[in-house]
Order: sequence, then structure tokens, then C-alpha cells
Amino acid sequence: MDDEVVATSSELPLPEDFLHFLNQNGLDPSIYVASHSTPRYIRLKPGCEAPLPEIEAEIKCKLNEVGWLPNFYYLPPEVRIASTKAYQEGKIYGIDAASGAAVVALDISQGDHVLDLCAAPGAKLCMILDLLGCSGSVTGVDVARHRLAASRTMLQKYGLGDRCRLFVADGTTFSLIPVGVESNSKSCNGEMEENLEIYKEWTARRPWKERKRMAKAMENIDSMMSKQIQDPELIFYGRHSGVVGLSKHNVFRTFDDVEISQSGYDKVLVDAECTHDGSIKHIQKFEQWGWTTLSRRVLDAERTDALTVLQLKLLTNGFRLLKAGGSLVYSTCSLTVAQNEDIVEQFLSRHVSAELLEIEAAKNWPCRQARIPKTLRFDPLTSSTSGLFVAKFRKLDI
Repeated sequence: MDDEVVATSSELPLPEDFLHFLNQNGLDPSIYVASHSTPRYIRLKPGCEAPLPEIEAEIKCKLNEVGWLPNFYYLPPEVRIASTKAYQEGKIYGIDAASGAAVVALDISQGDHVLDLCAAPGAKLCMILDLLGCSGSVTGVDVARHRLAASRTMLQKYGLGDRCRLFVADGTTFSLIPVGVESNSKSCNGEMEENLEIYKEWTARRPWKERKRMAKAMENIDSMMSKQIQDPELIFYGRHSGVVGLSKHNVFRTFDDVEISQSGYDKVLVDAECTHDGSIKHIQKFEQWGWTTLSRRVLDAERTDALTVLQLKLLTNGFRLLKAGGSLVYSTCSLTVAQNEDIVEQFLSRHVSAELLEIEAAKNWPCRQARIPKTLRFDPLTSSTSGLFVAKFRKLDI
């Protein structure tokens, strides 16, 4: 980072119980003291480099290139981009450089089938699709429908949804692999769906007659499946996502672990739900929300224990959906050991087919090694980014 990013101290009055939390986890409280030390990052959509001077003129400041991360720029944190023409036209979007590094760690190649298991709110999803290009596919999953709907809006705004499909689903149990794979396996709803219409091109609102026919068909299915777990909800699919022309039976077909190992995803990103204590902007919000809210959301031991269980389940299921030889990146914006290194150690102890990988792209990154070799930590003091933990695994064919 250049010297142009100047830290200006602005004391954030952290409560005693949070300071105790930081001390327990070996974290430096000064991370949260300088509220304006971390710059704002944006990613310039590939192909939009030409109007860079126009963007700078509109926001009245220089966009400084991030030397270690292609297409990323930083600017003063007080600069707002939402009202700019470049943002509204989908030429730039906000994403922290550390989050961008997690995506780069996937080492996406053209033709890859990629799973983003915790896809909302969508910035990393957009970057994955940007890197994928005009082949392969991306499947985005999130348990929160309204947040995934916001991701859908982002895809449409930036014109990146052509090879993407979005499912509202529980990431710990999601079992669908890239479409177009031949198998003798049965869908969740079996032969009951044989007469359903095939998927046409996605539209935000389908014709009334079609919606009525689909609703009636779904009522019949729901009545027969009332005691069974519902399928994931497909809320968006692009023209070349592999969905158009298929029946629901084919889109929602399930597979056994042997088939998944042969035909699963090439790359999986598990940016797991966490306490967000590494996000400085998130912690600063508690000054307005009230520190009691922070105690409940970040410091409560029962909630933290539940989160670590969830994180291990997400990592385990994401790894299950990988094909043999595929790679997975696990990340959180927590800086605690319990949500990062401890999860990695538990996971490795239970999965002999998992190999921890060196992140080749990280050689020039401004980050530090975490407590486990080959795992990385970003933080505001070291990296001038938000806090992020990153680990990469490969699925061995054994």
C-alpha cells in the first residue's frame, strides 16, 4: 500500500468485555482505534479501464491501483461511490481487498464449475463470475432469501448472471452438483415431476397462466411431499447456466458421494457466517447500535459455540461437493482462533482426503501466516484491509 493512505486516529470507546475478548484471542485493540485507517476498495469490471479518468473526475479523487490484486483500486474511506455514474452503470463495485484475495486464492480457470456456498450479499460472487469468463458455471447458495435476492440484483446490474444459478438453501445440506451430468440417481421428488414443464429462460415475472399452472403442479407435489424436506429454491438462472431446457427433475437430481467425487464442483468457496469481529466497519456500527448488542452478537459464548458448529458443517459439506482434485477456500472475517485455525484442525482430523495447500498467489500479498502453516490472516494493521482468515484445501482421489 502506498503512503498516500494516511491513518487518522479516531478513538472508538471499546467496552471492557470486548477488550477482554480481544485479549483472550491475542488481538491488538488498536485495530479498532483508527476508524479511518483502512481505505475503501473497489473493483473495476474488466473492460472498463478506459473511463478511469472519468470516474476519478466524478468522485473528485485519484483511484490508486492495488499492486498485488488486479483490477482493484483504493480510495479514501469517506468517499461514497453509490451515487456515481460508474457505479450505477455497473462499471465498479465495492469489495474489500482481503475478500478479493479469498476469491483469487481459488485460482479459477475458464470452464470451471464453481460453488459459492455462502453467496450473499454478492460481491465475491460477482468477482468469481468476472474471472470465470464465457465458460463453466457458478452456483450461488445462501440460506437467507432476501440477501440472495440482493445478490441476484447485483448480477443483473453488472451483467454477470449468464452462467449463474442461485439457490435459497441450507449450505450445510445442499446437495446439487453442476447440471448436465448424466446419472441414474433420482431427484428429490422422483417420478412425480415427470410431467412438469421444462425451464424456459428466466424472467423476473412469468406470465399469469404459466404461474398458475406451475402453482397447481407444485400444490400437487407439496401435498405428496408434506413430510419430506423441501428442495432448495431456485430463484435465478442465467441463459447459459445449464438450467434452460431442463426439467426440475434434472435440475434437482441428487447424487451419491462416488458420483460427486467424479462430477462435483472444480472450486468451492466457503466464506462462512461468523462473528464479523475482523470487520472494523461492522464493529464500529455497534457504537450506534449499542454495545449490549455487540455482547449478544459477538461475545455470547452460546452463540459463538453454535457458529463454530455451523462453520465446520459448512466446510464439511462444501468439501463433500468437490470433485476429486478440486480445491476449496475457507474464509471468515473473524480473527478468532476458534472460528479459524480450530475449525481447520478439526476438519483435517476428520477428512483424510483433505490436503492443506499453499496459496501460490499469496507470495506478494500484505498478510501474515496464521497459526497453522499455509493459512493466512489479513488485518487492518498488517494489510490495510478488513480482517480475514483464509485456508485452501485440495480433495485427494483416495
